[in-house]
Amino acid sequence: MKKLKNHVDDLFKDVPESEQKKAVKQEVLENLEEKVLDLMEQGKEEEDAINKTIVDFGDIEDLKKELGVKQPAKKNMSKLNLGFSIWGSILIIALFVFINFAYSPQTIWFVYPTFAVLWWPLTMYFNWQRKK
Repeated sequence: MKKLKNHVDDLFKDVPESEQKKAVKQEVLENLEEKVLDLMEQGKEEEDAINKTIVDFGDIEDLKKELGVKQPAKKNMSKLNLGFSIWGSILIIALFVFINFAYSPQTIWFVYPTFAVLWWPLTMYFNWQRKK
């Protein structure tokens, strides 16, 4: 049953210490131990019963909300993605230009893959505009 206690402690590690947290942790642990005992009475091995109980219990996001744990805000990375896509596209197009003029200067073909590569920063630009 130590595995259950460690699992419950791990689930509640983000929750600030309070009397409410202690009570909820104790209640959750008791419920999980009861379920393990029920599964063992049905013929399961202790290790299997503990693992099944942990899997069936799932996560505690709703309990965390009740206990007042704030979820970290997602950082908007769209501007960084736009800059990365622009510089990446410039490097890829420069590579095409180099290959074109180094190996077949009589035919200008680098323009065609350039149109395909430009879709990347274009999509990142519209994504940035939408999230702005």
